[in-house]
Amino acid sequence: MQQHGIDIEALKRDENFQKDLANLEKKMRVQKSIDAGYKLLGMKLAIEAEEDEINEIFTFLVNESFDRLADRLIEKRGFDLNSSEDLATIRAIYEHGIQRYSEKDLRGSKEIFLVLNHTIDNQDLKDALMIHACSVMAGYTFEDFIEKLVDSENIDFDSPLAFLIQNFTQPKEILLGMFSKYVNLANRELKVLERK
Repeated sequence: MQQHGIDIEALKRDENFQKDLANLEKKMRVQKSIDAGYKLLGMKLAIEAEEDEINEIFTFLVNESFDRLADRLIEKRGFDLNSSEDLATIRAIYEHGIQRYSEKDLRGSKEIFLVLNHTIDNQDLKDALMIHACSVMAGYTFEDFIEKLVDSENIDFDSPLAFLIQNFTQPKEILLGMFSKYVNLANRELKVLERK
């Protein structure tokens, strides 16, 4: 079977590929590396691995990332955008928030977006995450958020932060002004995290 010019069956039999898979899996488990988990996930998806294997990696990514988030909140320490491990952690938490939003878990997704806003020290990303949280609070469905607020034409796929929606149909300042009531509510919720 070929997918995008890749011979999947040949890849499954390739010794070097199998060694790479084994090494990534070991690194993921022994070092609890979320970055290695994402690389392993990409390779497993490429060879169309069993659903159970894929789900096991997803479960690791979510559990480990939320353990790290809890540690960071206790330590009152944010994530480092220059660390590949921290970026992978942010990605796992963010993707879980997006999944929750798409599944209509409004409270859970809003809390995830706000906690990420609190733990990332980058104003542009903080604003993007605040827009996410405010769209939830304002009653936008996930579909409305994507269709009405997100500019999906201008995504920089070469950016290590391409996984996080940062481009919107209007400048962030305008959207934050439009959502000012919800921004104020969100900031009050964030003060609780600052006190902990």
